[in-house]
Amino acid sequence: MRNPITLSTLSLAVSLTASSVLMANVAQAKPFQLEGEPKIAFIYGATARDGGWNEAIDNARQIVADELGYPIAVAESIPEDASALKNAIDLYVQRGFNIIVGTTYGYSDGIAQAAEKYPNVAFVNASGTTNADNLESFYARTYEAWYLAGIAAGGVAEGDKLGMLAGFPVSVVNWDINSFARGAQVSNPDASVSVLYTNSWWDPVKEGQAAKSLLEQGADVIANNLSSAAPFTEAEKADKYSVGFQLDMSANAPKGHLTSVAFHWDKYLVPTIKAIAEGTWEPSEYGAFPGLAEGVVDITPLPDSVPEAVKQTIAEKRAAIIAGELTPFDGPVLAQDGTEKLPVGESLSDEQLWAMDYLVQGTVGGGQ
Repeated sequence: MRNPITLSTLSLAVSLTASSVLMANVAQAKPFQLEGEPKIAFIYGATARDGGWNEAIDNARQIVADELGYPIAVAESIPEDASALKNAIDLYVQRGFNIIVGTTYGYSDGIAQAAEKYPNVAFVNASGTTNADNLESFYARTYEAWYLAGIAAGGVAEGDKLGMLAGFPVSVVNWDINSFARGAQVSNPDASVSVLYTNSWWDPVKEGQAAKSLLEQGADVIANNLSSAAPFTEAEKADKYSVGFQLDMSANAPKGHLTSVAFHWDKYLVPTIKAIAEGTWEPSEYGAFPGLAEGVVDITPLPDSVPEAVKQTIAEKRAAIIAGELTPFDGPVLAQDGTEKLPVGESLSDEQLWAMDYLVQGTVGGGQ
């Protein structure tokens, strides 16, 4: 089950700007001080081993346990309901747990209320929108890795057509689609990406049908911004390439898997929890937004089917992004209809990223 930001993200994105995303009422004067020895609780909105979003976080939980050795508890399938979350957090706090890790946007308000109720407990929340003196929400610059995946896809396509499946037309999805398309144009300037939104985060039947439709339209590569295996199965049957998301999806497409944009949440969670334990943690008032430079997101190793020249380009672009010398959205940035969104010589700000409600030139469609 894919649950990156939950269905509630659709309503969030309608009014979302960077001033409201990861916003806070934080006036941090000094580092947060944890009371007692660290005891950590991870709270999931679905099953932890869901094959997608939650599993990526759960992989990080296991690394946290191995590297830091603190007691860790897990609660699965806690609804994105304020009372259900409150009950889970209350129970953990009563049992002495003082670091709570939320895993979904839908917990944002509830976890903010808990942070206010328990000022001596540390909270972090994946894809959340609330922050406080003892709460930090976090997400990743996924578009950086999707740009690299796009370069690989454009470099192996026999023609100029690629396809991409996505859930909803919200900013955190649009920036993945747009960066993938811009990356594809690095290795193939004539490349175009046909886009289909499924209006669901998890619908294997619909995703399989959408992938088949894109393949019938001539797509040589299917990029899947969701997490069911269906699109990979369709690509394999058509003897075409595929790109995965969240986890290494190569097992779903042993012949045609090109790469996956994978999360490594331990690169955020391990140092953050360590800082909490050491009394040096200062939550950002805008939340944490790490990317390639921090190792929180990256692409999986490329197969031999990717030409060496393309691999070299990817390595150079990756190094430039990490060094802060390049972003996937350096101007000019043009929308599908040719409208200039950013002039040459400028780069999109975080505010502009969070407000991205358009697809760029080089993409086609965007309907269901």
